[in-house]
Amino acid sequence: MTLPNPTHFHYSENDGVAIVRLNRPDRLNALTFESYAELRDTFVDLRTRESVRAVVLTGTGRAFCSGGDVEDIIGAMEDMPDAGLFEFTRMTCDLIENIRTLEKPVIAALNGTTCGAGAVMAAACDMRLAVAKAKIAYLFVKVGLSGADMGAAWLLPRIVGMGHATELLMRGEFISAERAAEIGLYNRVVEDQETLDALAMEWARGLADGPGMGLAVTKRMLNAEAHMGLGEAMQVEGWAQAECMRHPDYKNIIAGFNEKKAAKESASGGKS
Repeated sequence: MTLPNPTHFHYSENDGVAIVRLNRPDRLNALTFESYAELRDTFVDLRTRESVRAVVLTGTGRAFCSGGDVEDIIGAMEDMPDAGLFEFTRMTCDLIENIRTLEKPVIAALNGTTCGAGAVMAAACDMRLAVAKAKIAYLFVKVGLSGADMGAAWLLPRIVGMGHATELLMRGEFISAERAAEIGLYNRVVEDQETLDALAMEWARGLADGPGMGLAVTKRMLNAEAHMGLGEAMQVEGWAQAECMRHPDYKNIIAGFNEKKAAKESASGGKS
């Protein structure tokens, strides 16, 4: 299968893992109209790309992503008609929705400063690994906009709780990687880029080798059950787990366990 060849970021694959690397280091990996659209479409394409079972989203240089490009986007929006403004904001939301609804694990490897749209992309991922210098901010109120942008007000309370989410979205201040880990926004903080890249690939490969059906259903349920009562959640989880038990992933893993158990018992019996 031919690899995607995006124009506005770098794409590669390694052992079932797709690496999406933002690649405008001179602009702190700021997003343009074109890169938003290309990222949005890439996360749709990944749904049916059988060679990919997990994704790492990262950046190049000293930033993960500094948000929308001030020159390319902010200036252009000053004279943009209402229909164009909504088309743009809807596109940014589509990108986040496509990351969340991709039923494959997505790991954000935050290599540096993360803010604005970059911070929301990080929140949309399933796990966040970061270097110690990867401060993060949801800056929207600093420029007179709502902190509830691109799904941030949906995502953050589910990750860090309502109190921390309110602080991040209303104050718009940077917090350190240490603080982000303390409140649960970052899963792990490491010292340098090399360690970050290695850890991200280790986690991604481990997930890529896991049960694709089970992981897909886990992500689907995490998205859906936030809106369910306990009774409905129990009904849905019961049905979903039964479906997983019928899937070849489960049957193959159980068969492997049984083979190992039989071999161990045979070896033990031979020694006695």
